[in-house]
Amino acid sequence: MRIIDDIQTDQSDLRFVIVRVVCMLKVILINLIGCLSVLAGSSQAVTVEDARGLFSIDSVPQRIVALEFSFVDALAVVGISPVGIADDKDPSRLLPEVRQMVGDYRSVGTRSQPSLEVIASLKPDLIIADVGRHEAVYAQLNQIAPTILLRSRRETYADNLEAAAVIGEIVGKHEQMQARLQLHTQRMSEYAAQLPADRQVQFAVARDDALFVHTEDSYAGGVIAALGMQTPKTGRTDQTASRQITLEQLVATNPEYLLLGPYVENSIDVQWQQEPLWQILQAVRQHRVYKVDGNIWARCRGILAAEHMAQDLVRVMGAAAS
Repeated sequence: MRIIDDIQTDQSDLRFVIVRVVCMLKVILINLIGCLSVLAGSSQAVTVEDARGLFSIDSVPQRIVALEFSFVDALAVVGISPVGIADDKDPSRLLPEVRQMVGDYRSVGTRSQPSLEVIASLKPDLIIADVGRHEAVYAQLNQIAPTILLRSRRETYADNLEAAAVIGEIVGKHEQMQARLQLHTQRMSEYAAQLPADRQVQFAVARDDALFVHTEDSYAGGVIAALGMQTPKTGRTDQTASRQITLEQLVATNPEYLLLGPYVENSIDVQWQQEPLWQILQAVRQHRVYKVDGNIWARCRGILAAEHMAQDLVRVMGAAAS
């Protein structure tokens, strides 16, 4: 009997050990699965540099709010549709091609004063904001969702391409964005080959009571330079993106080509046409004054916008040569 009892005891101990081992293996397996899940999530984490320093996001965002047109342009070229856009309460201000690519979205108001309430209602997991317009409300935006601050307003052409690359990183579209930027460079080179080098081209926004020239340091000036041409110097050392000038000052710069983007129908250039000084401009005398879409040239900015601007210049130069 003693031997049988010992055998039964040993079997009970063995079963206990087996149960313990199985339980431990289950715990190890659960922990291993958890670790693998964390690692999988970490593989989606991205850290980039923005206007505030380093910006990190733990996963690929699915519900994005974009507070500037250039950010929407960047999202569109990699096939992403934001759930909310600061469109100035006017969808027509978006580049038509961009508007078609992004499809339906919710307007969050103006770029200068987007509605925090509407943004919050969309439950975004990423907000792309402009450092110039939105830094003052960064804290409120960041409480709603992780907010990255990039340059858009008063950005240069180079700034825009850099911002597009950053956006590609944070939305999980690095390869697609790099491919699109490469295609953009190729297309701009092809457009440049169709244009005469070193010509002076001045773009200006024409309002009802003022003309604002966009300098060589503006976005438009950067696109013009990328196409192998120049923007006239304004005669000031504090070069800014745009500056208001008089007719006399325009005559002083005397550009070879003048591209006007009117914001209103009866813009100031229409009024200036009655002035003798207007007739002195070489662009006027040589019939090289052209109207372009001021919204695309001044507001939109972006990869697609720049390509539209290049097409405008090819059209203008072709008309001038014929």
